[in-house]
Amino acid sequence: MAGKVVIDAERCKGCGLCVAVCPKHSIEISTESNKNGYYPARATNVDCTGCSRCAVICPEGVIEVSREEASRIRAVAATIRTEAAGLVEKKG
Repeated sequence: MAGKVVIDAERCKGCGLCVAVCPKHSIEISTESNKNGYYPARATNVDCTGCSRCAVICPEGVIEVSREEASRIRAVAATIRTEAAGLVEKKG
């Protein structure tokens, strides 16, 4: 499942915590500063799984994470759950 990270670069202080916790190394520190003089984190989104570790650890709350195909997966899970319930009822 592919994930997407969006970072508000103007509010980011460049602490690097998100870079440290990303298991896929999909975030890096920018080489350009923002209007406040900080070097913010920048999402490359390469290999991002949408685990949300970066958003959870961000002290400024400037990271949003989304997962592609999430609605398709929920629909598949709902179908399986319905079929499983039918099987249990037939046995009982």
